[in-house]
Amino acid sequence: MTPTNSRRDALIGVIESLHAEIAALKANDVEGLERATQAKLAGINAIAALGTGPAGPELRDLAEEANRLNETCRIYVNLMAANVRRRLQSLTGDAGAGYRPGMGLNVYA
Repeated sequence: MTPTNSRRDALIGVIESLHAEIAALKANDVEGLERATQAKLAGINAIAALGTGPAGPELRDLAEEANRLNETCRIYVNLMAANVRRRLQSLTGDAGAGYRPGMGLNVYA
């Protein structure tokens, strides 16, 4: 197996794990999210271990797909965090506060 094929296979593995991460996020499956994240990290480490080298159009396309899927995961996580923050603020009676300047930081001149 050539380094290019190894990188290709590792990128495909990362893409598959990102799809699994998205599915786990949608289903609120914590164990599935952990498995997918570990698989993604293993794939990224495998790619890093192969070092750098010339990337043809196929590798670039796979890397762009992985980047797009990772961005989708980031958006899901940020939306979930915002929902949790909103719910906690609602439960504590601080629903309209959002982020305020200072947010509990005392600044003295």
